Amino acid sequence: MDNKILGLHHITAIAGDAQRNFDFYTKVLGQRLVKKTVNFDDPGTYHFYFGNEQGTPGTILTFFPWEGIGKGRTGTGMATEITYTVPAGSLGFWKERFKQFNVPFEETIERLGEKYLRFTDPDGLQLSFVETVTDTRRPWITADIAENAATKGFHSTTLTLKDIEPTAKILTDIFGYTLQSQEDNRYRFITNTVDNANIIDLLATPNGTPGYNAGGTNHHIAFRVADDKVQMEFREKILSAGHQITPKIDRDYFFSLYFREPGGVLFEIATDNPGFTVDEPLQQLGTGLRLPKQYEPARADIEKVLPVLK
Repeated sequence: MDNKILGLHHITAIAGDAQRNFDFYTKVLGQRLVKKTVNFDDPGTYHFYFGNEQGTPGTILTFFPWEGIGKGRTGTGMATEITYTVPAGSLGFWKERFKQFNVPFEETIERLGEKYLRFTDPDGLQLSFVETVTDTRRPWITADIAENAATKGFHSTTLTLKDIEPTAKILTDIFGYTLQSQEDNRYRFITNTVDNANIIDLLATPNGTPGYNAGGTNHHIAFRVADDKVQMEFREKILSAGHQITPKIDRDYFFSLYFREPGGVLFEIATDNPGFTVDEPLQQLGTGLRLPKQYEPARADIEKVLPVLK
């Protein structure tokens, strides 16, 4: 299985206010801030990584909180919903918690035989929880969110597309996913290489309006591979299929390749190595500002620009 796509590695989205984003994901959803660093291309902007204790691939939602950015628009050509698994019977807990914190949410729905609770974060990013009894991943727990309610990690993400066929071909022919089921215009693709974070839903919306990337939208989704040797094998497959793809990029905690799939969604292939403990111990993850080495000489200036988190 090591030379395969291992489901989702992380998903990256865009936020506005950094403090508001930090508060929602750590204090309302109860996730761990695994890494506090900066955008490689814009060091005056944070890059937050939220996940479980270790920042296990398949649990990591990351954000670029650009202060003052306008609101984006979800639509075709982007990932439009992120779904986490939560323990069976916990949706009632989350509804009460969302009421307590004034989080907008919808009535529970059933989709492809599963119960979903859809809600939005403060920037309008579309999220959902799905109940499961099969997810054995250990969650990060807090004083007021116990293990019987805490988020486990990703279940799936939904891509909204005018035409799903070219994207489906990437998933099946290159990434090794198979079509598992269909409900109306939703097509579920799954990989059996891992037990969790292994689902991509394609939503066929031929008359949809294209999305616009800004606050409250997803920037890209990253697929997981074991290491950069496997990653480069996938690079050759993607090039051979006629798609453009970046060279390997060192993101400090993983290596990355990026390409825009035919439906317009920015895909990344990210490695497990070297992981988030490469520059701080497990017990201290997310407690200090970590900078890419090229920005370390400018630390004092960068710290003056970044918002102070309380």
